[in-house]
Amino acid sequence: MLPDKEMKLPEDLKNMSRGELEELAKEIRERLVDVVAKNGGHLASNLGVVELTLAMYSFYNPYIDRIVWDVGHQTYVHKILTGRNAAMDTIRQYEGLSGFPKTEESCADSFNTGHSSTSISAALGMARAKQMTGADYKVCAVIGDGALTGGMAFEALNDAAQTFCDMTVILNDNGMSISRNVGGLSKYLGKIRTGKSYTRVKKGVKKVLGSIPWLGKKLVLLIHKLKKSIKLMLIPGEFFEDLGLEYIGVVDGHDIEEIREALEKAEKKKGPVIVHVMTKKGKGYRPAEDNPALFHGISPFDKETGNVTTLSGGSFSEAFAEKLTELAADDDKISAVTAAMPLGTGLEKFEHKYPERFFDVGIAEQHAVTMAAGMSICGTKPVIAVYSTFLQRGYDQLLHDVALQNLPLVIGLDRSGINGQDGETHQGIYDFAYLGHLPNTTVAAPCSIKEMQNMLSMGMKVFEKDSQPDIHGCFVIRYPAKERLTERKGLLSYTELEYGKGAVIYDSANGGFADLCIMSVGAIAEEAVKAAEKLTLNGVSVRVFNARFIKPIDEAGIIQNARNAKCVITVEEAVAFGGFGERAMLICKNNGIDTKLKVIALPDEALPHGKISQIQHMYGLDADGIISAYGEISNEA
Repeated sequence: MLPDKEMKLPEDLKNMSRGELEELAKEIRERLVDVVAKNGGHLASNLGVVELTLAMYSFYNPYIDRIVWDVGHQTYVHKILTGRNAAMDTIRQYEGLSGFPKTEESCADSFNTGHSSTSISAALGMARAKQMTGADYKVCAVIGDGALTGGMAFEALNDAAQTFCDMTVILNDNGMSISRNVGGLSKYLGKIRTGKSYTRVKKGVKKVLGSIPWLGKKLVLLIHKLKKSIKLMLIPGEFFEDLGLEYIGVVDGHDIEEIREALEKAEKKKGPVIVHVMTKKGKGYRPAEDNPALFHGISPFDKETGNVTTLSGGSFSEAFAEKLTELAADDDKISAVTAAMPLGTGLEKFEHKYPERFFDVGIAEQHAVTMAAGMSICGTKPVIAVYSTFLQRGYDQLLHDVALQNLPLVIGLDRSGINGQDGETHQGIYDFAYLGHLPNTTVAAPCSIKEMQNMLSMGMKVFEKDSQPDIHGCFVIRYPAKERLTERKGLLSYTELEYGKGAVIYDSANGGFADLCIMSVGAIAEEAVKAAEKLTLNGVSVRVFNARFIKPIDEAGIIQNARNAKCVITVEEAVAFGGFGERAMLICKNNGIDTKLKVIALPDEALPHGKISQIQHMYGLDADGIISAYGEISNEA
């Protein structure tokens, strides 16, 4: 029954029997497990929205109506139903389907989403545009209870409450974002989930009272007038209706007919309506049901056992958490902060050992930064672990609440550089540019786990500014998910870490004048060393300078190594504008160094999704690209 071509929606689904829809849901789940087991991706969230998506598309026409999926990682079912089932085997692969909605991919994808808490704002904009233009389409935002903790979602709800625009907000409530949800809103929704449904109780009361002769109808009318008081007795808080939003719920998120009825009811109302749907993350696949956090975003796995295929390379995330936990054993002022990512950042280890010093603030990166600033100014030692792409949301707070006040803070910037198969919304390639110009901020980029852990120890010295005046303010350590530097049996020399200084990690010129100096920063050092080894075999003397810091940048090291080489190539997994290579080039120019210099960095364009190695090769950031660049620059020299 799986569609091998574009379905006619909503008619095709609306005409199916309950049994046919249940069979289709089963086949979709089997397809999801097969695809994600092979490619990796977001499984648990997609398994949880199978019936919800079927119900929605038996009511909405995704080619005409405007449906905005928050975060967007749960749109695999949407893609299957909108003509892309045959291409699902390519999802998250280079030149294949995106793992998120993409307007360029299909007109059924009404808005590109990759970060959370954006859907209500976008949908409200669409509803206002509809009102202005007189266009004929329905508007629906689908947002999870985890994404609802984000500040932007509250801003949108607050604005929506003052509008008469018709729109439906489906609250997909599974009790989780990636890990278990935290905070007051989560507790509020939990009370609604575990209590009796307001709607069902209200119907029951009306039915009983309405059956009383003579007095029944009058009592129902009286209770209708006292609806607010009745609600206050039946459900806690009434958060949404107190905002001025209509509320329908709680609806069984795995009952297609019940969801469809709720959507029909919502569409008849005027203004914005919340439809509260309760789903189970990972439903239908036991390993994902048992461990939904692991199967939220997962690498390829054995679908029979659920065991993840072992990946090469150590985990920077786990190593960061291990070192932080070790440091916290000797200092009870150290705390760990994350924004709904204890598993992804490795901080679950810290949480288990020091739960009273672990703070998960939910999907609220802005709040995480300013809260940590508040902790810092009162003498504690907060350390934030966050993905590079998500820290972008906290830029204003980093500038105003941390940097301008010169407050000590340590940030572990995970998933930096090319981030592969999640695509353009998750690429951690902008951090050099958006962090490099902040005052009172250090930006370090280790090439190995050992270097990262040493940088973390160094970074903690920002909290001792009286004894370490040079190391102060915000100390950011930028690293990818996995260590790429392979064991090289002594070919890599290790120089002790010195603040603001780089180090030579490979030198076939033995300290003398080199044909080529490759200057790298961060984990891309792996490709720099590979290129150096290949060139050395071809008789080229090569030195690899590992810059270690983007700010403060090692001007003396750059000058010395540029003067001591015929050619220089800089390599970084970051955008060229405001990056390491651009700064190295300026340093050389300002110091009268005329050595030929070529910058290999990422261009001013959105990166596609694909394996890290594929994207590196595409932009000349792998060993072959470096070697090719040397051929060009050496001929010029």
